[in-house]
Amino acid sequence: MKFEGKIVENKLNKRVEGSITAILDVLYGKVSIFTLSRHFEKANQDTSELVDIDEGEEINYREVIIHRRGQPLIYALSLIVLDRCKEEARQDIIDGEIPLGKLLKKYKVESRREIQHIYIEKPNATLKELFKTSEDFISRNYVVIENEEVTLWTKESFPISYFSDKM
Repeated sequence: MKFEGKIVENKLNKRVEGSITAILDVLYGKVSIFTLSRHFEKANQDTSELVDIDEGEEINYREVIIHRRGQPLIYALSLIVLDRCKEEARQDIIDGEIPLGKLLKKYKVESRREIQHIYIEKPNATLKELFKTSEDFISRNYVVIENEEVTLWTKESFPISYFSDKM
């Protein structure tokens, strides 16, 4: 089988991480992050199950848009168990200005991602407003596991038209 797509070289011979942000950087040039919401909250029954902690334990809630020049590309909601994160990374996580994939790379976190679900869904009011569309969205949920513990749970969503030739 011959690959005929465009090959993007890693000219600096550095390890390239496999996050959505890295893919978007290749497609669009440097992308940015805009934080919609970030705060601490007590885990309820649903969120405690997502990150495998007890109800009432504190989690870092983070909602962001990854964009290029104001054009939203990906919406991401993350639940982060800070107590399970490297101490030196915690302030960057709380600040919410760096995509999580880049933080994993920056702090050399030995972890794995486990994709839980990939699906098509109708957009909620937030997605309709942010992306200015009511079309279906592709979403995926995954967890990052470090030292056999869930460190974070993330849901990423983007309009299905992003996979068409029109984009």
